Amino acid sequence: MRIKLKIRQKILLYILSVSALLYIVAIGYIVLDSRKNLLNESINISKLSARLAASDIKLFFEKDLSLTRTLSNAFSIYRNMPPEKWQQLWVDMYRPVLQANPHIYTLWDSWEYKDFVLGYDKDYGRVAHTVTRISNEIKVNRESRSMNGDPALYGGFKKDAIEALWEPYYDQFIFGNMERKLLISLCSPVNISGKYVGMVGVDVELATLQENISKIKPFEGSFAFLVSNKAVIAAHPNRDNIFKKLENLYKNDFLNEKLGERITKGEEFSYYHTDSLGNTYYMCYSPVKISNIPTPWALVLSTPIKVLTQKADSSLYISLFVGFTGLLIIVILLIFVSENIAKPIRRITKSLKRLATGEISDDLLIDIRTGDEIEEMSEALNTSVQGLNKKALSAIDIGKGSYGSEITLLSEKDMLGKSLIDMRDSLIRAQLEDEKRKVDDQKRAWANEGFAKFADILRQNSNDIHVLCDNVIKNLVKYLNANQGGIFLWNDEDRSDPHFELVSIFAWDRKKYIKKRIEKGEGMVGACALEKETIFLTDVPDDYIEITSGLGSASPNCVILVPLMYEGQVLGVIEMASFSVIEKYQIEFLEKVGESIASTISSVRINVRTKELLEQSQQQAEQMSAQEEAVRQNIEELLAIQEEAIRKSSEMEGLVASLNSALYIVEYDLNGFIINVNDAFLHQLGMTHQQIIGKHHSDNIDMTEKQKKEYGKFWDELRAGASKKIKSNIHWDGKSVAFIETYFPVNDGGGEINKIMKISHRLEEFKD
Repeated sequence: MRIKLKIRQKILLYILSVSALLYIVAIGYIVLDSRKNLLNESINISKLSARLAASDIKLFFEKDLSLTRTLSNAFSIYRNMPPEKWQQLWVDMYRPVLQANPHIYTLWDSWEYKDFVLGYDKDYGRVAHTVTRISNEIKVNRESRSMNGDPALYGGFKKDAIEALWEPYYDQFIFGNMERKLLISLCSPVNISGKYVGMVGVDVELATLQENISKIKPFEGSFAFLVSNKAVIAAHPNRDNIFKKLENLYKNDFLNEKLGERITKGEEFSYYHTDSLGNTYYMCYSPVKISNIPTPWALVLSTPIKVLTQKADSSLYISLFVGFTGLLIIVILLIFVSENIAKPIRRITKSLKRLATGEISDDLLIDIRTGDEIEEMSEALNTSVQGLNKKALSAIDIGKGSYGSEITLLSEKDMLGKSLIDMRDSLIRAQLEDEKRKVDDQKRAWANEGFAKFADILRQNSNDIHVLCDNVIKNLVKYLNANQGGIFLWNDEDRSDPHFELVSIFAWDRKKYIKKRIEKGEGMVGACALEKETIFLTDVPDDYIEITSGLGSASPNCVILVPLMYEGQVLGVIEMASFSVIEKYQIEFLEKVGESIASTISSVRINVRTKELLEQSQQQAEQMSAQEEAVRQNIEELLAIQEEAIRKSSEMEGLVASLNSALYIVEYDLNGFIINVNDAFLHQLGMTHQQIIGKHHSDNIDMTEKQKKEYGKFWDELRAGASKKIKSNIHWDGKSVAFIETYFPVNDGGGEINKIMKISHRLEEFKD
């Protein structure tokens, strides 16, 4: 059962439902996309803040490391002095340095006895100078150390002899009532001629780092802390956490996220951490990599997720409020508009129903002033009613035989008014149409006579193409009372030089022997052939013939070009010029005759070609008879070969499937780049097609020096057609697999090598 709805109901049902759906989808998409972008923006800001803070800490360390490096390099100047002098000079140099850098707690050095004490031959034993800031005083201490052997920390530094940032530690050398402090040390070795002779170091209190770290708060509720290379907390807003291991504070994260390994490697990474209260934090780890020191630290920035999402959530709520408010406004507006539309339409509908019953009166006129299409509808109805009244009066006059009454059309589409006008004018036009009919009969008779005339000409001249064209153009010029004309035929006997050739030209009762050649697309003839349409010119310039035509020196008043079409192909072009304008019926006649001319030209050419082919066929008949038996035998052999090929193809498909499951297959182009690989090889190395396609053969392969030198020769021989068998060790993502590999070239079926295929077995498979 079809449900009938009023306009107001349809507007509310269809427009409101569709508008609401589209509005909700659009607002939902915009809201969710905006929230996602805002959250990503906050996360990126958090990462950038951690990166910038790590850079500041790096600069802090770099400054002190540069100081120790400068002092260690300066030793080469003073080492030739007596030890007492340069040692005192060295200590005197430390004082102003310590005063100029208030953040440094201690500046110290250590010198091996073996390198400046004559006769000392032990590998341990050293003298150390310590310049320490105690309150506002600077105290100096000199003492011998490591006389019974080097401690582990110093011994490791002495062995590596490279710049280092030591892990946090408690001060081991204190004087009097000094408070034991947590320190970090930046050390630079003194190497003379590649030999370690001593070191210079600075000690910085962790409290100094604490001040810098406490200032890093890019978000409300966020905090930063500094972690050493061995995951020891060196600075933290909560002082109770300083000098504790990261593993003890973030036990689950330490295991799940592999924090220790990633800090040691100097990776930049982030993850989400949930504390015991259920609060979630975004943790950003940014490496602090100090030049020449292979043990990076990490700056950690912890930010509550609710802070990162605060801006996004706020935007979400505002967008939802605005969206629902807008939807409510749309509903109210549609209700108001639907009522304003439906009410005047009901009035118009009432008048239309009366008009449909045949009633015509001024009572049907309605006055609506809405200023929109409905007002236009009412005006159109009023115009229709008034027009029907006038047409009714005019129809009465015509019925009485009075044809002088004026009928005003309401518009160009007033069919009733036009019908009345046609009926009124039909008697007046009757005499004119009778005269026109006589003229049309004369034109048809002229055309029929011409068709018969040229049919006879075409039939009588169907053996010689040139004679045919001469007779056709001569009679066309005379029959159409033109002045001159010519026929251009398409000549493609020479495949490398196709062109239009002027085969016949006639200028009133005499033939002109003029040789003319026109290229494809050249001039009006070429354009006519290219467009495959008649070209008719009445405004002919004086220099027309000089530009595009070779029909003589006269300047005609009109020119016509008709393509000779046969089965959609242009065989030639007829070009005619006349001092009198050629009429439309003459053009139609010329186009139809052109079709017959094209058909005859095609037949003549076919006859000539058929004659030539007949002679050839007679010569070939005997050869074909002799070859017929050989062909039959070849067909039988081909059928046998085809059956064998089908059987071989099935066997080959099974073989390929078996090889793919049992072997590791890789295909390379001639430059050594991977173009295809089977699933068994990918599974063995734990790779994907996207990761390996396009990689070079030398990537991830261990090679000896000899193999590297002969690597180019290896590929040259493969490209030359040689096969190779080698052992390779391929490593990927920490995994290493040894293979026995066989390489062989593959050709494209024409003898040209187009790729290299490798079939591999794991070395372990042979051992088993």
